[in-house]
Amino acid sequence: MKKFWKTVCAVALVGMVVLPVQAEEKTITVGTMSWEDLTPITGITKKVLENAGYTVKVVEFSEIGIAYAALTKGDVQVLASQTDYATQDYWNKNKNRLEKLSPVSYGLYQAIAVPKYVDIDSLEQLNDNAAKFNGKIIGIEPGSGLMSDANKAVKDYGFKLQLLEGSTAAMTAALKSAVDRKEWVAVTIWEPSWMAQKFDLKFLKDPKGSFAPPQAYYWIGHKGFTAEYPHAREVIASVYVPLADITAINGVVKDGKTMDEAVAGWADNHADLMKRWANIKQ
Repeated sequence: MKKFWKTVCAVALVGMVVLPVQAEEKTITVGTMSWEDLTPITGITKKVLENAGYTVKVVEFSEIGIAYAALTKGDVQVLASQTDYATQDYWNKNKNRLEKLSPVSYGLYQAIAVPKYVDIDSLEQLNDNAAKFNGKIIGIEPGSGLMSDANKAVKDYGFKLQLLEGSTAAMTAALKSAVDRKEWVAVTIWEPSWMAQKFDLKFLKDPKGSFAPPQAYYWIGHKGFTAEYPHAREVIASVYVPLADITAINGVVKDGKTMDEAVAGWADNHADLMKRWANIKQ
């Protein structure tokens, strides 16, 4: 009997020895949007992953719904998103096939703002001054989380002003034109944004709570990412980018640098932080 059990154990040990150990894949595909808050987050995290030995491919999407669909299908493996409010519908629809990896920033705020020389402070004052704003609020792309909240505000406050759909570029041009002439203008905008600083804007108070409170950014992955990429997940979780840094990076891009150059400059200026992040993930 003893001989039998020795034989069984020996066979088991041999089996354990020959089982292949699957190494973690070192190539990761990251999804992102062309939004000025997400591109610095993506760029910094890409650099940290590359420093840790990963090959990172970045795929840029034109619509957040398409990005979520790609993440769900596994066409990309991770994506930075504001799941609390701005993209909550997409998260709720797909969360059974996704997982949150880690928070990467905090403080996104989206609402209606005016130049600081405009002497009103609340959304409740827009109707009384509708003529000064030419009866309109300049919006951005339809379907965005910001425009969804802005349409809610139109109903909540009974705005007489028309909320104009358009594009971020068109809104920026209209804002610049009005500020250059010191005219009254109301726009849908967000922080962090170089526009909020360059044009010296103020958000109008929102006593009815039509707009979401400050939001967090999370790295999210397709279901099973942590199990497949345990070390990469630790690398990603080491990264945290304050809003002020996001705004500063976009300011450098606005001054003529590419995003890669701006991120590289940021990394050089934060070499000690990069070393500490590397130590966290080891």
